[in-house]
Amino acid sequence: MANPIPTEPAPRLTLWADTAADLMTPNPISIREDATVREAIALLTDRGFSAAPVIDEAGRPVGVLSQSDILVHDRERSLTAVPEYYDRSELSRGMEGLAQGPGAGDIDVTRVRDIMTPVVFSVPPERPAAKVVEEMLALKVHRLFVVDRDGVLIGVISAHDILRRLRV
Repeated sequence: MANPIPTEPAPRLTLWADTAADLMTPNPISIREDATVREAIALLTDRGFSAAPVIDEAGRPVGVLSQSDILVHDRERSLTAVPEYYDRSELSRGMEGLAQGPGAGDIDVTRVRDIMTPVVFSVPPERPAAKVVEEMLALKVHRLFVVDRDGVLIGVISAHDILRRLRV
């Protein structure tokens, strides 16, 4: 039987933050609830974000729009498209004055509020950092919003923000 080689214990990681305010990214980029899905896609892709908070006119978070929400929306739109087995010439009768051709009339005017996830998990800026981590784990979410006393969005805490604050 081989003798185990004694090893040094791995160093412990410590979260170097006291409160949610210490963890958050302030002034997050957000999407208005009345923005079109097309505008939201442009924002997310231009910024390289996988999701963004959705806010109302007062700046309060009302939901989250993620790439998954957009994919589900696109899938549902494609499922409601006219199947190819219908004769297109019969479908276009009575539509002589309308635009014809690929993509004609296919402008998506859906609003972000119609496809977002309408759940907002938020914390106040003074919430202890350890509690923030516990809440994210318990809720199984990738981000929490930080809101002021009036419920206005002032920051976001992502899993990446927490990892950045870990030190040996």
